[in-house]
Amino acid sequence: MNSVEDVLNWADKIFNQTGEELTPIQKKILEGAWKGKKHREIAEELHCSESQVKKEAAKLWKKLAKELGEDLKKKNFRYMVEEKHSASKNSRLYQCLLQHDNVNIGGQFIQTIEDKKRRSPSSPDTTQNKNQSPIINLKDAPKLTCNSHRTSEISTLKQWILESNIHLITIYGLNGIGKSALILKLVEEINTEFDYIIWKTLDDAPQLSTLKTELKEFFSQSQATPLSTIIDYFRAYRCLVILDDVENIFQSGELAGNYLPDYKNYGKFFKQIASLSHQSCLILISWEKPREIAILETENKPIKTLHLKGLEQEEATKILKPKKLTDEEKFSDLINIYQGHPTWLNIIAIAIMEVYDSSVSDFLAEQNEIYLGDLETILESHFERLSPLEKKVTYWLAAQNEPVHISQRPTNNELSKSEFSQAIQSLCRRSLVEKKELENQSVFHLNPVFKQYIITKQK
Repeated sequence: MNSVEDVLNWADKIFNQTGEELTPIQKKILEGAWKGKKHREIAEELHCSESQVKKEAAKLWKKLAKELGEDLKKKNFRYMVEEKHSASKNSRLYQCLLQHDNVNIGGQFIQTIEDKKRRSPSSPDTTQNKNQSPIINLKDAPKLTCNSHRTSEISTLKQWILESNIHLITIYGLNGIGKSALILKLVEEINTEFDYIIWKTLDDAPQLSTLKTELKEFFSQSQATPLSTIIDYFRAYRCLVILDDVENIFQSGELAGNYLPDYKNYGKFFKQIASLSHQSCLILISWEKPREIAILETENKPIKTLHLKGLEQEEATKILKPKKLTDEEKFSDLINIYQGHPTWLNIIAIAIMEVYDSSVSDFLAEQNEIYLGDLETILESHFERLSPLEKKVTYWLAAQNEPVHISQRPTNNELSKSEFSQAIQSLCRRSLVEKKELENQSVFHLNPVFKQYIITKQK
């Protein structure tokens, strides 16, 4: 099975056996799963909510599980289909994995075990890990269409990991801001410093026990005698573990960073990684900052947080130039409006090409307010996660013409001082409210693009 069309035809036949047909949304889910896309990326293409896609996906996997196996999920769909169809065993990827070769998928380097070398524990004071190629698994990493040019952020991360031996790093920021691209670039530059590197997505919200089992299976595949715990591997070897899509283990409709009911043990796991002595590093990539991380930062633990924001003008311009937009002197205005956000700029550039004949000047001249277009679906995915308290505050902030001090809460007594402070803090941890200094005091304001979304939503 070599193409999306083959997969859709195969799935159609399975559905037809029971007198059913694949719906358009199910076809899009299959296509997205085959291409390694996340639920939210599929939702954006369908212009619907991520929760709706996940609901339809669950029905789809249940139906196809009768053919492929009960453990079928989005992340293993392609693998299980290829396993089911022997013709796929002639593919380059399949042969490489069988032979434990090195393979490049979509520009991402994946290295599996070479000749099953047995590894012995290393220490920071030895150069043993320099004598063996690192074992790397980036199969869960997203496919990227452009490189990360964030040299200052890369430099900071390298200093934290290689010089300061930081145990736990959180990278948080808006959807599509470039968090994954940044870490993939980092891995490319520091992979020789580690014995093991693995990228795991929490897109399907695996239980901690499942994640630990998968990590131990990865670490132990080159071991004569497997170790008992993840911490044992972190102490015996130099390991780099990246957990992406961490927001999926947080509860929607609650303040930022609150775990789902059965996922609070993740917080204990993160604290353990931060607190115990070892030579490894865990990187969390998330839309929002976990509450435990904020608490641990006050305890002088070896942890760091990087709030990723938009690109600088020079780097953001590199996104716009290939689009062949006219009026390059106006690029800086466009970049400022959309805050150097790479995904937003790409989407807006398409709108300019399709509607304004690629003229940035014409686009800006026509806009009396910030144009959203296809950004609305992305912004909706952030809004859906807000608690009722946060929604109240965003509506109030959207009505303010100036940034507000924390003492300037709504005067209608709907919100107490404590509630207002909690909501502002939570919205900051989601990157939806920004803090800045004005006349020697801190003030807060809604992200301007998100503010436009809220205003539009109220019309």
